[in-house]
Amino acid sequence: MSTTIAPLTPERWPDFEDLFGKQGACYGCWCTHFRLAPAERRASDKERNKDLIKARIEAGPPPGLLAFEDDKAVGWMQIGPRADVPEWNNQGRGSAPVDPADAGDPNVWAISCFFIRVKARGRGVTHRLVEGGIAFARENGARLLDACPIDLSRDSRSIGLFVGSSRVFEKAGFERLVERKPGRPLMRLVL
Repeated sequence: MSTTIAPLTPERWPDFEDLFGKQGACYGCWCTHFRLAPAERRASDKERNKDLIKARIEAGPPPGLLAFEDDKAVGWMQIGPRADVPEWNNQGRGSAPVDPADAGDPNVWAISCFFIRVKARGRGVTHRLVEGGIAFARENGARLLDACPIDLSRDSRSIGLFVGSSRVFEKAGFERLVERKPGRPLMRLVL
């Protein structure tokens, strides 16, 4: 089955909404976890999260990529400048930048989240999203691309896999920079 990767633009909102379903993926997150401070996350709900990400998509530039199979969205990857996901830069996180200046540098990007449709898991969609993300980051002037995946997971349904698997990033050429939390390496690809 062939997979097409495309930026999430406003006209692709219906595809994104269909992929995330009524609940908004990951318990109503709508991929806002790293966009909201903890107090905002606690005060928010799935409808507010949905409105927030929709407004972000409409404002542009694309906050991530969709994977399509047979014209149906089967996967999502959040990718863009680190500044676009401020909580990903929080110094208490394993994903915090090695150089604090990277948090505001528009040329230092991050791959922070994934969501793969259940029926599409285990077919390499994440690998294709990362490959597409590397090209997307290069085309948009990124010089560094960071990720903070998980090393081990029991299966492809693990909720922890929303950050991706380190094996996927290693295969794509990312190198480990530091591991502040066991099993959660901060990885980087120099573009």
